Amino acid sequence: METILSIRNLSKSYGAIQALKDVSFEVPAGSVFGILGPNGSGKTTLLGIILEVLNADAGNGAWFGGMPGEQARKQIGSLLETPNFYHYLSAMDNLEIAASIKQRGMDDRERVLQLLGLYERRNSKFQTYSLGMKQRLALASALLGNPKVLVLDEPTNGLDPAGIAEIRELIRDLNQQGITIIMASHLLDEVEKVCTHVAILKKGDLLLTGPVEDVLRHEDQIEVKSRDLTRLQTILQQMNGVHKIQPVNGGLLLSCETTLLPEQVNEYCMQHGIVLSHLTLKKKSLETKFMELTG
Repeated sequence: METILSIRNLSKSYGAIQALKDVSFEVPAGSVFGILGPNGSGKTTLLGIILEVLNADAGNGAWFGGMPGEQARKQIGSLLETPNFYHYLSAMDNLEIAASIKQRGMDDRERVLQLLGLYERRNSKFQTYSLGMKQRLALASALLGNPKVLVLDEPTNGLDPAGIAEIRELIRDLNQQGITIIMASHLLDEVEKVCTHVAILKKGDLLLTGPVEDVLRHEDQIEVKSRDLTRLQTILQQMNGVHKIQPVNGGLLLSCETTLLPEQVNEYCMQHGIVLSHLTLKKKSLETKFMELTG
């Protein structure tokens, strides 16, 4: 798969605070790539560096296989914070100002307004828009000039549940039209619902990266006990579907594939001559896994 963005060994400090620590990952073309982490994890700093708003202390980010920066920027739309639209101007007039600043997309205004479902309100003043509509206009501004990539920082911040659902659906639609989307978020639910790939940051460290179904895989936990815990652990370490074993409550806690059933564990142990004195299934939520990762 083609790589849109390669990030190599990015580091950035603000005095004694290290915002990014040797971060490396790749963004595949056609993906919705989520940069996930709690506030203060380095997400916004990372976006600022790849958009050349900030300078890295070390490392680099290469767009489109190493395309020169000025050429690459013409193919990237970004929304790091809501643009300062003029409340008394219409959507068309605000986009005219945005296109003048970007020096691209003046003839693209009607297209992006249709794309974002705002064409019927193109001549309405910005101050008459709902929060969701204002965010859609911000996305329309980022899409002027038909970029290949859209970079978004917390795109659903401040929206009500209906507005959040609306923006999520728009992100999916834009991605289906061939736009690669890179978005920072502190919301696990948002990344799980719209992203195809994810990088998880914690205090500047990259914890995990890869396809969402791999990184944010649901896990079940099975608690087991028997007379000989050492032998039980040795046997279960060889069982398919068991990812991790840790001692707990005088027994063992197994982190497993969701397809692995307690009765299969019991049968496996019996086949190896072990009788279980305790067997309990404990569902582990995705929220729990994320909290364990990020603290």
